[in-house]
Amino acid sequence: MKRFSLFSLTAFLLAFAGTSSAEMGREVRQAQKLLADGKYAEAFEEYQRVAEEKDNALAKHALAMFYDFGWGRTPDPVKACEWHEQAAQGDIPAAAEALARCYAEGIGRKVDYAQAAAWYQKAADLGIHSSLCSLGALYISGQGVAKDPAKGLALCQQSAEQGSVPAMLRLARFHLEAETPDYAAALHWISSAASYQSVEAEYQLGVMLRDGLGIQRNPLEARTWFELAASKGYVPAYFETAALYINAPINPETGLWHEDDLAKAYLWLSITLKRSQDPEHRELAEEMMAKVLEFMPKTWNAELDAKVNAHLQQFAADNSAK
Repeated sequence: MKRFSLFSLTAFLLAFAGTSSAEMGREVRQAQKLLADGKYAEAFEEYQRVAEEKDNALAKHALAMFYDFGWGRTPDPVKACEWHEQAAQGDIPAAAEALARCYAEGIGRKVDYAQAAAWYQKAADLGIHSSLCSLGALYISGQGVAKDPAKGLALCQQSAEQGSVPAMLRLARFHLEAETPDYAAALHWISSAASYQSVEAEYQLGVMLRDGLGIQRNPLEARTWFELAASKGYVPAYFETAALYINAPINPETGLWHEDDLAKAYLWLSITLKRSQDPEHRELAEEMMAKVLEFMPKTWNAELDAKVNAHLQQFAADNSAK
């Protein structure tokens, strides 16, 4: 389990904690040190003591994160939401946003979109700008608030303009999924998110360039964006990268693939077959791999397989994007 430096952990816990953050921070200092040292059981006990004896909202938020992230224990979303609720009552912004999700998803309580809307607004008021877009989504769908798509888009755009990458991506999806899609607006926000090195945005840029959505179709540039996302372990990008290498223009002199394209097709198809859980992608990848193996010299296998294994080892624990 990854350890956190005391500085980064303290900064994370104190972010937007409010006017009493200094005092709250002093009270949890020992617990933070224990957590940074990887002493999870001792840290949990110290946070719990401070939460109960000092009514420290920051400590309560930390306890919620133990259950969110499984620090030294099995993750438990219900218990996490219980602690987020207590921390949110103490004006911890991140806890307010988390509590809103608990209500929206019905974790440990009935789904209550009105409460979710109220807590998203509270989190936004306390400085969590991304909550504005979550609130905007409720206005767009009319869940918990009067349906008002224009207001919802405006709230999400406000969040995106303040630098929230999740809001940029969500706003782009709103534009893409609208009854009359606005591809230019979607492209703008996906490009903005990509400028923050968002791997999902890099993948989506590949999609828009491949399909010519809001921009001139450009398979070569699309492949560059897909491959960038794939190189960062974004699973959906593996097959799309391989497919564009398979469909690259052939070498006019030989009537076959260029060697670099053939090698890259083998590499990304191999990784697709190792990591993707998409049945359609796996079936197509197997068919494409059979074609590649007809033409690829066997002497290439050792070097390419080493690259495949290095990538797999690098992202062995990352299953988030399947």
